[in-house]
Amino acid sequence: MPVDCHQHLWPPRLVEALRRRTTFPYLRGWTLHLAGEAPYEVDPAAHDPGLRRRGELDEVVVSLSSPLGIEHLPADEGAELIALWHESALELGEPFRVWAAAPVAEADLGALTKTLSEERIAGLQLPATALSSPSGVEQAGPLLAAAEEAGKPVLIHPGPAPECDPGLPGWWPALVPYVSQLHQSWLAWHIAGRRQHPRLRIAFVALAGLAPLHHERLAARGGALGPLDPYVYYETSSYGPRAVDALVRVVGIDPIVHGSDKPYASRLECDFGAAFTHAVFTANPRHLLYGEPR
Repeated sequence: MPVDCHQHLWPPRLVEALRRRTTFPYLRGWTLHLAGEAPYEVDPAAHDPGLRRRGELDEVVVSLSSPLGIEHLPADEGAELIALWHESALELGEPFRVWAAAPVAEADLGALTKTLSEERIAGLQLPATALSSPSGVEQAGPLLAAAEEAGKPVLIHPGPAPECDPGLPGWWPALVPYVSQLHQSWLAWHIAGRRQHPRLRIAFVALAGLAPLHHERLAARGGALGPLDPYVYYETSSYGPRAVDALVRVVGIDPIVHGSDKPYASRLECDFGAAFTHAVFTANPRHLLYGEPR
């Protein structure tokens, strides 16, 4: 049962809602406009559910794109788009399951609890920008607790990029603020998260920006990696064999879960043998998503 824990697919109703907006984030035709990134030409075929279903996976979990910044919009504004995301994404049918979303400042916890009770809701995605410090972890506590009580995992995804020099190359947001956000959120969780949420399964996309590889520097500056947390996971999107191999040497194979970040990247290609493939594409994702024994 191969699983992709992380794809993006915009249902038509969400696309139309983004086209109606006059402030960031918004679409003009298929051109995406964000506050911190250059206009991006979206390929319409990339958000065609029929084309996406032709893959080789039995289960795909799709999420709202946190770099859009929807979770950080004013409560009513963000809540309306998030409700539309839930409704339209749940209509996609098989093989898709859905990461829920929530406004990070003024979430409706009752609505989130109801959403998390849906069978095809895999868990809750939060932008890394909401957990950028131990105090951020505490402020997001009610959202994290809602997922924990529902027995469902949390996916930490880069949030919106800050405004940057327009002369920078298009890859700058993905390589600089996105990675920095993942480092901050991983370290904040390392300090404060597990103590506050002892039963929560949590995954960081893009191998947490390779944050665990800095454990030697962490130790040199007075910190410690400590015992490996069996409920922290690392999703593989945008990385390949070298990065995955390096991370496995620090955290082992059990926390590594496959995610492609389609349509912005592609599935992991690693010729590390059948046992590795089964662990990363099947067993580990099912432990993350369902709490199944490895």
